[in-house]
Amino acid sequence: MAFRRRNKSYPFFSQEFLIQNHADIVFSLVIFILIGLMFEATAKTAILFIQPQYNISTPSPEGEVTLYQYGWQDCTTILFYFFITIILHAVVQEYILDKVNRRLHLSKSKNTKFSESGQLCVFHLVSSVWSFYILITEGYVFHPSTLWENYPHVHLRFQVKFFYLTQLAYWLHALPELYFQKVRKEEIPRQLQYICLYLLHISAAYLLNLSPVGLVLLCLQYLSELGFHIARIFYFTDESHQKMFDLWAVNFVFTRMVTLTLVFLAVGFGLARAENQGLDWDMGNFNTVLIRMPVLLLVSLTQSWLLWKFIRFQLKRWREFRHEQVARKRVAAKQTLRPLKRDSIGHHENGAIKAENGASPRPKKIKAP
Repeated sequence: MAFRRRNKSYPFFSQEFLIQNHADIVFSLVIFILIGLMFEATAKTAILFIQPQYNISTPSPEGEVTLYQYGWQDCTTILFYFFITIILHAVVQEYILDKVNRRLHLSKSKNTKFSESGQLCVFHLVSSVWSFYILITEGYVFHPSTLWENYPHVHLRFQVKFFYLTQLAYWLHALPELYFQKVRKEEIPRQLQYICLYLLHISAAYLLNLSPVGLVLLCLQYLSELGFHIARIFYFTDESHQKMFDLWAVNFVFTRMVTLTLVFLAVGFGLARAENQGLDWDMGNFNTVLIRMPVLLLVSLTQSWLLWKFIRFQLKRWREFRHEQVARKRVAAKQTLRPLKRDSIGHHENGAIKAENGASPRPKKIKAP
């Protein structure tokens, strides 16, 4: 299974060889783990990588239900789906984005941004639909009070835990992709910022047993980012597509306001009025002021920072638009003030040529052929 076209062969274990064949190497590791399921001696070890661990069975009116907790063995599951996301990244890049890039003939800088937006557009689309489906099936949309009631949310359903594990795997895989995709040094700090912020927020919601609140916030964030990357893709195809950025701007501000409202409602008021106040590591209870305040501070600072960057981006865009308008007016003014060109002999008046002194020029004799 080859993901990259081999235009040139490189020495084994060289840097270029690793970059060119990283998806094939990871695919071999995944096959090696899957083969381990076929043998009884290695099946128990291989299942740790594939299936989420720490499952317990609890009785319910509908029957026996399997719920999950988190633990250190989740790292092996995250590692396996870390490999899976690297493979999927290479598939999307090779069979979709690279083909589109060849047709658009973009510059190198635009090509990098187009690939970044294409990858994130696919991920945000899948994650937003997936998280919204979980929110509906778990009842968080129609019953918002469940976001903070019955805290701590230690026991998770399979779809909730699997969603968080895959989210952590995806954003962890984005770190080595900066090396594999040969991202420019100027772009690395910007991408590292949002990768680390996603890892920090997702890990905090998962480890502090705030999974319902994290699901809602991730769904809102992914929908907002999906609109931005769709607008940027259309802009790269045709620079006249500017109205989609205006729609994204409205959605962006709305998302920031809803995010802050939900966090303060669930963490600041809901958990603050709960009866189980205190810190209990065994029960997974982190409902204390020393935990709630850093959570509120982290989300507030992040949303404020995003709004600050958004305002700077809009001001820069407005200034560029104003400069373009001023330049167009100057060009139009120069064209209107440009004097009329007269002929060397004279000028036209009522269809006849007049000389400079008002007399008609002598007609030229046409020689016979």
